[in-house]
Amino acid sequence: MATATGKTRPRSAPQSNAPVPDLTRAERDARGKAPRREVPTTRARPLSREGDWSRLFSSAFKNSRNAMVLLDGARRHVDFNGAYLTMMGYRPSQLLGRPVYEFVVDGPIMSEAQLNEALARGDFTAEGELIRSDGTTIVAQVAATAEIVTGRRLVLLVALNTSRWGRRLRRPAQSEEEPQPLSPREREIVRLIALGRTSPEIAEELRIAHETVRTHARNAMLKAGARSRAHLVARALGAGLVFD
Repeated sequence: MATATGKTRPRSAPQSNAPVPDLTRAERDARGKAPRREVPTTRARPLSREGDWSRLFSSAFKNSRNAMVLLDGARRHVDFNGAYLTMMGYRPSQLLGRPVYEFVVDGPIMSEAQLNEALARGDFTAEGELIRSDGTTIVAQVAATAEIVTGRRLVLLVALNTSRWGRRLRRPAQSEEEPQPLSPREREIVRLIALGRTSPEIAEELRIAHETVRTHARNAMLKAGARSRAHLVARALGAGLVFD
């Protein structure tokens, strides 16, 4: 169409009633429109061995009747259970972040290099005199093992025996052999022991005789090279004996 100035006005594109085809992502990007975000769908997966271990470790750590503490590479308190707080008598705020050797009479019982060397060989036991909040001391025999908890390399200490009357503890024999695999029933009972259950409670829960529980526990201790149930828990958590 000609205008008053003699120039031709461009005609608009004819309108079409045909449906507009879906645009590709590249075409939408070219037009300056952000592509529609696709939300991926996830399918529930069964718990992995690591997931089961993490849950068991957390439950056992919290509910165990034995004092347990987690230390970082500098041997500072990272976490502890109620039994440890009862044994030591401190509030959590008085322990968190502080090196454990600050609560040991005469300081560290081994250097950091000696500790790492011992952990590299596997779990080991040690004995030290601990300073409680009221100024009294308690001798504790502990099992130590290195573990990966929530992605961090931490040291797990489990109290095997304690005495308020001086160094009269019987040192458990160090096992040079690798722990033997446990039977399904033994693994089941060790799990419950780790969770703080007593033999009568385990017998009632599994509907078996009390003496049967004790027999399975003894067999598991022999296979794990443990001298006590507390030592069994420490070795089971450290070596993952409660899994196939």
